[in-house]
Amino acid sequence: RTNENGDSQSLKEHLIDELDYILLPTEGWNKLVSWYTLMEGQEPIARKVVEQGMFVKHCKVEVYLTELKLCENGNMNNVVTRRFSKADTIDTIEKEIRKIFNIANEKETRLWNKYMSNTFEPLNKPDSTIQDAGLYQGQVLVIEQKNEDGTWPRGPSTPNVKNSNYCLPSYTAYKNYDYSEPGRHNEQPGLCGLSNLGNTCFMNSAIQCLSNTPPLTEYFLNDKYQDELNFDNPLGMRGEIAKSYAELIKQMWSGKYSYVTPRAFKTQVGRFAPQFSGYQQQDCQELLAFLLDGLHEDLNRIRKKPYIQLKDADGRPDKVVAEEAWENHLKRNDSIIVDIFHGLFKSTLVCPECAKISVTFDPFCYLTLPLPMRKERTLEVYLVRMDPLTKPMQYKVVVPKIGNILDLCTALSTLSGVAADKMIVTDIYNHRFHRIFAMDENLSSIMERDDIYVWYTYTFKRSFLALDWDPEMKKRYFDDNAAEDFEKHESVEYKPPKKPFVKLKDCIELFTTKEKLGAEDPWYCPNCKEHQQATKKLDLWSLPPVLVVHLKRFSYSRYMRDKLDTLVDFPINDLDMSEFLINPNAGPCRYNLIAVSNHYGGMGGGHYTAFAKNKDDGKWYYFDDSSVSTASEDQIVASILVFLRSVLGGKNKCKALKPEH
Repeated sequence: RTNENGDSQSLKEHLIDELDYILLPTEGWNKLVSWYTLMEGQEPIARKVVEQGMFVKHCKVEVYLTELKLCENGNMNNVVTRRFSKADTIDTIEKEIRKIFNIANEKETRLWNKYMSNTFEPLNKPDSTIQDAGLYQGQVLVIEQKNEDGTWPRGPSTPNVKNSNYCLPSYTAYKNYDYSEPGRHNEQPGLCGLSNLGNTCFMNSAIQCLSNTPPLTEYFLNDKYQDELNFDNPLGMRGEIAKSYAELIKQMWSGKYSYVTPRAFKTQVGRFAPQFSGYQQQDCQELLAFLLDGLHEDLNRIRKKPYIQLKDADGRPDKVVAEEAWENHLKRNDSIIVDIFHGLFKSTLVCPECAKISVTFDPFCYLTLPLPMRKERTLEVYLVRMDPLTKPMQYKVVVPKIGNILDLCTALSTLSGVAADKMIVTDIYNHRFHRIFAMDENLSSIMERDDIYVWYTYTFKRSFLALDWDPEMKKRYFDDNAAEDFEKHESVEYKPPKKPFVKLKDCIELFTTKEKLGAEDPWYCPNCKEHQQATKKLDLWSLPPVLVVHLKRFSYSRYMRDKLDTLVDFPINDLDMSEFLINPNAGPCRYNLIAVSNHYGGMGGGHYTAFAKNKDDGKWYYFDDSSVSTASEDQIVASILVFLRSVLGGKNKCKALKPEH
């Protein structure tokens, strides 16, 4: 598409590789061009391969470039947008800005990174790449020309000049997070927003949930992490994630700022997890899982992990096997994250051939609960009959969500009276046949945006004679627009049922329901010595002081990514999990909600926010990137829930203790 700057190579958002576009190496592209040539005015879209990651290098084709807004001397009335690769250097950007604003090569200039309303950071390392400098989508860069008297319009003493890894040595040092909104100080601790660095709301939401988890935040605020940093753990991040997170939490709970910019933290995350290094929207749960695991390994008290041979239950009592599993877990994993977030599953597998029962106990850091899926979906299709005088008719058919094309034809046959075996299902794109479906193809290959035409066909023996229209006669007697006319069947007025409403306990029951493993995910039976589609059942044996619940709202297939809009009713206070614990010695287990991550919109986009209960005043607040406002309990909806276990006979606080097993 062409953007407002006349750039014809600006890509639409959320394009899917190998579905909306195909990546080709230069040699392959040149070969195709030599065979078929290019259309007039067509320009190849070239992209670079960039290297991501600090220790494990990960090469990735940079499909989406970084858009930067460029201006001269802070004149926001004349802003020019240009796109750059993450591999482009600061020097490349400065040369482009000089060219745009006609600045002579001999003219002395400085380049600034503009934050928020009136905060600037100098960029003075010409060899640094956009990725190294942490520049993000939509960032404003300002080029400043030296005055005739030898001074600069924005001197080093300017109050809102900030320092970072890329600042001039002569400038006053500032911390990476010291970006407060002018005139707003002495805020309540914890009520601190996080600036959106460009599609980083998923990260902000996860951080706010963890920030409002009292035992974890108190651990960092009291500097207890200092003595437990593990710099030698090969599975960790050399303590960098823990130190960066601690610095961020201290800023958020200092009471000095209404919001901070977590750029240094995001840079650290991107160094160790390349999938989070860009500025495309990501999944909050994936970031939360990485962060919990990263903090655990950075703070693991075990310096040398022993090798442990895992044992099957072999008929031993559950209590014995569970204690053994937890002790083995602690021999390799012992951290504040284990103390606060880890619990224990019981997993039971039964072989369908020999009835072999395998029981294991496995630790977990969070519960990922499935939502009851709607088993049906609606599709709008057009039926084209044999009679050329009959207009195509639009139908709305109800089909199985996990079905095939034959199911669609059968449903359409019921409404239209046309035999299902006489139908051919096609996808029309740009007035041409884009695809013809086989009867056994999955319905998941049909997306909501597809124009599906079903043709009523028949078999004939006699040959037909094709008639070529004379162009003038066709124009005189044939109406092209008539081919686009269609009629609507009464089924089009069908409205699907309202969004389903389930309780959180329904999701937990579904999680603990026995299921049969899929053909693509069999279990190796040690008795049969073969892979079998065993039945599997998960049960909860013990729960941690802080229970993180992830509602699995997204479903995936080769062609379709779907968000489940099921409304889940969950208690704010007094969630009783005792009924789901099979450990007879577990005792009462009740939780109160303390934080929520919420997602608006569809797959691959949308927006993440958070609700959280402040540990100091006990009130609920709504966190939307840099904005923080009061909230009421009835406003809360969720994708991720964080519960704090109640302590019997005391206040709703939880010490950092290991779960009882």
